[in-house]
Amino acid sequence: MFLKTHKTAGSTILNLLHRYGDHNHLFFALPYKYQFNYPNSFHAHRVKGYNASSRPHYDIMCHHMRFNYAEVRKVMPPDTFYFTILRDPATMAESSFSYFRAVSSAFKKAPNFKAFISHPTRYYRQGERSNHYARNPLWFDFGFNSDAPFTEMYANAGIRAVKDTFHLVLLAEHFDESMILLKEELCWNLDDVVTFKLNSRGTSRTLERGDIERLRSWNTLDWYLYSYFNRTFWDKVEHFGREKMDIEVRKLKERRQHLAKLCLDGSGPVGAEQIKEEAIKPFQFGQEKILGWAVRKDLPPEVRTRCVRMVTPELQYKDLLDARQFPLGLNNSSVLAATSRRSVGR
Repeated sequence: MFLKTHKTAGSTILNLLHRYGDHNHLFFALPYKYQFNYPNSFHAHRVKGYNASSRPHYDIMCHHMRFNYAEVRKVMPPDTFYFTILRDPATMAESSFSYFRAVSSAFKKAPNFKAFISHPTRYYRQGERSNHYARNPLWFDFGFNSDAPFTEMYANAGIRAVKDTFHLVLLAEHFDESMILLKEELCWNLDDVVTFKLNSRGTSRTLERGDIERLRSWNTLDWYLYSYFNRTFWDKVEHFGREKMDIEVRKLKERRQHLAKLCLDGSGPVGAEQIKEEAIKPFQFGQEKILGWAVRKDLPPEVRTRCVRMVTPELQYKDLLDARQFPLGLNNSSVLAATSRRSVGR
């Protein structure tokens, strides 16, 4: 179970989970649309095909939700491996402002990002539309009260809840090391965690030191959470072995470079207008262009299919998985049951 937080490289992790489950014929807990009724708290009945009286066996749950452990446990097996990813709230805020400005009341009111950084309380009001993106969004995604006043007792209680539930907490700033730790935990192969960055922007602002401090202060709960799991992350790296980690990361980068030369048309991500295939064209949202990847046309069919899967954005891949799991629609219970039984016996 992957808790996909916002603006933390979660879309890239979603792709590797989609690919792994697709390749191994695993059964996904899918939302009816593209999110589990976010920003409302997750409820089991939001899973497509879920039936409390005859529950299918689910292997992977990974789409956006506001976490609710009691309800997730109704869907996922008792031995489920839980993981998530965090990002420094300062750089996360810069990305969120660009991406969610059209929907967040606080972001819309601010004339620009600098103005928001300087006086966030001038624009932010609790309870206004989509303001969970504007303050402590990580805390919110974990199901906590993002507007609660900071106290160490309250923050530590939240950290304990995360620590007791999630087996691994990754860091967006150290994505390659994160992938190696994930590979180790899940006993996967290197190719399972090779990715091309998805849902990325063409540009980003460089924050001044003072702006970073102000944003961390404004997102105090997120900063406290991030700081704690930053320490535990490097404890895991030390336990894994620094030298061993360096070797594994180098192998990962070399393999990514090899697959990029094999698969991609061009050396880097491109704008959606340059991608002719709708199946791999990134969804455009927010102020800035969301980039994607063009795949070479001169590849053998099997190779090209694999390459296309590596760059398929989350919305299109979710639709592919949905069509596989529900080929005759939601009411085809016999197909659902058969697919679930195959998954259990993998």
